[in-house]
Amino acid sequence: MRRVWAVVPAAGVGRRMEADRPKQYLQLGKLPIIEHTLFRLLSYGVIEQIVVAISPEDVYWPETQARLNSDRVQTAVGGSERCHSVLNGLKYLEGKAYPEDWVLVHDAARPCIRLDDLRSLMNQIKEHPAGGLLASPLSDTLKRADKENHVLETVPRESLWRALTPQVFRYAPLKKALEQAFEQGVMVTDESMAMEMAGYRPLLVEGSPDNIKITRPEDLALAKLFLQQQERHV
Repeated sequence: MRRVWAVVPAAGVGRRMEADRPKQYLQLGKLPIIEHTLFRLLSYGVIEQIVVAISPEDVYWPETQARLNSDRVQTAVGGSERCHSVLNGLKYLEGKAYPEDWVLVHDAARPCIRLDDLRSLMNQIKEHPAGGLLASPLSDTLKRADKENHVLETVPRESLWRALTPQVFRYAPLKKALEQAFEQGVMVTDESMAMEMAGYRPLLVEGSPDNIKITRPEDLALAKLFLQQQERHV
């Protein structure tokens, strides 16, 4: 049996939120965003351990860790970019994770992840040679613009997807892919990009559109609405 580990990069400051604290600690209903996210992951019992990569200057984490009260949640030092935090989380798992174990990487600011989507993703990639990620097919018309925001062309949306998280890959290939990207001077924006650069073809698994990433103030109200809707249908 291949085991499942999780890495949650949570060292960002979320400047676009214009808040007095990193966005993952903003209140969303009764809990901070990151606690909603981590409690969702903890409820997925197959995860052996969750490694949260936090900033060395993070003064909010101890209170969150106390409320989580779980030995399954550990911390690693976060980096200046998301990809650095993920790699640090993978390094924390050295000696624990086997090369073929799965590592699930999930954004701290995606608190609305559904357990059904997690199960669907893991079920569909279990025999896949690389792994895969939750994603959502694009439905909007896309425009390519010039520097002055004039439309240059309409981009066909067929076969285009929005990448979501979790993204799940085998431990050793993912770690190697990230290290190789750094050696090439490429700051990958997600784990799939690193795997693609290494020659893999990750599987896209359609996820729920309410699995939003909170990046702007208006996203808080939307996430609150989605959580309330999910609770009513449990």
